Amino acid sequence: MNLFGKNTTAPTTQLPAPTAQLPAPTGQGPAISLDKIPSPLVNLTKAAAVSLDKAGLTGQRAAVYLVLDHSGSMRNFYADGSVQRLAEQALGLSANLDDDGSVPLIYFASQAHTPITTDLHNYAGIVDRTHHTTPWGTTDYVAAMNAVISDYRASSQTGPVLVIFQTDGGPNDKEATERALKDAAELPILWAFVGFGRRVEFLEKLDDLRGRKVDNASFFHAANPHTVTDNQLYDGLTHEYAEWLAAATAAGILT
Repeated sequence: MNLFGKNTTAPTTQLPAPTAQLPAPTGQGPAISLDKIPSPLVNLTKAAAVSLDKAGLTGQRAAVYLVLDHSGSMRNFYADGSVQRLAEQALGLSANLDDDGSVPLIYFASQAHTPITTDLHNYAGIVDRTHHTTPWGTTDYVAAMNAVISDYRASSQTGPVLVIFQTDGGPNDKEATERALKDAAELPILWAFVGFGRRVEFLEKLDDLRGRKVDNASFFHAANPHTVTDNQLYDGLTHEYAEWLAAATAAGILT
């Protein structure tokens, strides 16, 4: 379900609780205490905590991944700092959900690339330092999804995973992407798609795709990433995550 539709105006009322029951929290409050968070990330961590609390997710734990579109049309978003900002927002969310203080970052274009660890020590300017080694290309969603799944399996994780999957356009192969999303519904992974720029109708379709064991995708449209507030982004990610977490638990995907 697309929480905000085509605009990015955050709701001012309490977000509705998911219809299924969430698993019991495995922690209390943020996974990393604020005194261990670098000062530039403190406000992001606090904003993420507010959204998690509104969604009934305080104390829940999960791994967070960040997947970044490196197709040619993304050049301006890298140049104007939009992508770096998203990387920092991902860390603010992860600091609440995962006590390792890191987010695997995967660039993708015509193919996906080896994950880069983004953490509380190296995050400043990490996009500018690393994305130049990745060629510009097309938009292969399936390669990016497979890279996340491979890294997840290699890590021997068993808990839930929230993947912030950023893109500004449709995939090379729409049918293959739909099949990959349906297959991935068996895994404890939520694909939280974030669209930059123009409307991407295919992302809206993925959000409501039929034939999945559970609804394992969400969509938030950040048409202009610089005018979308941290609270709006976090509300869009965490509300859908709560619904998926409850459904995946009920379906036996998470135990």
